Amino acid sequence: MCGVFGVFNSKTPAEDTFYGLYSLQHRGQEAAGIVVAEYNKAKKKTLFKQHKGPGLVSEVFRDEQIFETLSGYAAIGHNRYSTTGSSKSNNNIQPFSLTYRSGSLAIAHNGNLTNSRHLRRELTEQGVIFQASSDTEIIPHLAARSKEKEPLHQIYEALRQVEGAYSMVILANNQMIAARDPFGVRPLALGRKIDPATGELAYVVASETCAFDIIKADYIRDIAPGEILLIDHLAITNEKPVSIFLPPTERKARCIFEYVYFARPDSFIFENSVDKVRRNLGKNLARESTVELTPDEKELTVVSVPDSSNTAALGFVRESNKLGKPARFEHGLIRNHYVGRTFIQPGIHSREIKVRSKYNIVRGVLQNRPMILVDDSIVRGTTAKMLIKLIREANPKEIHLHISSPPITNPCFYGMDFPTKRQLLTHMFGESDNSPEALDKIREYIGVDSLKYLSMQGLLNSVPKFENENCSYCTACFSGDYPIRITDATTDKEEND
Repeated sequence: MCGVFGVFNSKTPAEDTFYGLYSLQHRGQEAAGIVVAEYNKAKKKTLFKQHKGPGLVSEVFRDEQIFETLSGYAAIGHNRYSTTGSSKSNNNIQPFSLTYRSGSLAIAHNGNLTNSRHLRRELTEQGVIFQASSDTEIIPHLAARSKEKEPLHQIYEALRQVEGAYSMVILANNQMIAARDPFGVRPLALGRKIDPATGELAYVVASETCAFDIIKADYIRDIAPGEILLIDHLAITNEKPVSIFLPPTERKARCIFEYVYFARPDSFIFENSVDKVRRNLGKNLARESTVELTPDEKELTVVSVPDSSNTAALGFVRESNKLGKPARFEHGLIRNHYVGRTFIQPGIHSREIKVRSKYNIVRGVLQNRPMILVDDSIVRGTTAKMLIKLIREANPKEIHLHISSPPITNPCFYGMDFPTKRQLLTHMFGESDNSPEALDKIREYIGVDSLKYLSMQGLLNSVPKFENENCSYCTACFSGDYPIRITDATTDKEEND
């Protein structure tokens, strides 16, 4: 999923970007990097400086002296979460920066290009030398080969040739450019910050608005699908960035899984509150739930798998009480926040070993009680199975697992690290993914007394509607309906490595 951040006309661009990336740490934990633009008076041009490395943001930028060398007026940053390109290669750590005939260019990209192999093959045959295996590197090479003179139009030409999902922030000499694919798959927001001492304006771009809050920037709007936004010193003076647009698509395809799992609940993405959508998911899950109170229980005990399911569980409890089925929310699982997300750790072994260190059970809450456990999704089933085994140690009477999304039945080609079909839990027991028989086998495999997924209609009823759009979301991982053609993408991440 990656996190991207950019700031223009700041006195402390590297520091702003550091804090922005720190807020976006949930979007990628493998590596982080910052590129800063500084005007060199001696050479009378803008030069780029960078620092990047593997690990968390706080680890990569542990030494405060790094920021003394990263002075300037603009910066872009990136948190890496690998889908295309090896997670082990330092060459794939973004932002990428290069020097070409029009000056200097640096890029931070979130998403996956679905025709990257085809374009890479063509460029290689034309003599282009690639230093990374990431699909992102294709974009600056395409821009460098453009006959256009201005970087904005070079980027436009490059993006006309690529297909897939992308939200990106680019430094091009003394300009910052933000772009989003015409389908609008990945989120990208525009903000502004006023220096309290000088009153000067700075523009900020980020994957999620939570990155604005930490540096006291205000959310203005989303970068629109297909928009290429230019921010330069003229935009600062006029307080109005300039935009050009890629050809529109018949439909939009905002990633619905951002609302289900990935985005922070305190963020606004796709112009709407993630917290509100997650509460809606929980409410609709409660409406579809068939679990009834036992004679010796006065109310349902509802426990969430922290932290991404907390809000959905609160929505579930509120709606359940409205429906006349008394319920209360209990903290039955405690999460260790110093352990990273198991879902985005590369490799199944590292994911398994972290489950027990990531969660601990509150035995007094769970013991001798039937419980509804709310989680956001099941991908491979490894974490869910181990988590249920852990909860069983507290001796609950029953465990009813409720998932606030439909079954994941298809891999993602647009930036989520969903595995091949054969690795998805829904395909472990045959192709009839949503049949009662298949779901019962999944229930047995995980080890719960009952299993309930939110229906597709329940999911669609939970998310915001957009005017004048017949279809606003990508639901491919749930439905198999891929909105962007897949020219040469692979379902096997290791093959890209």
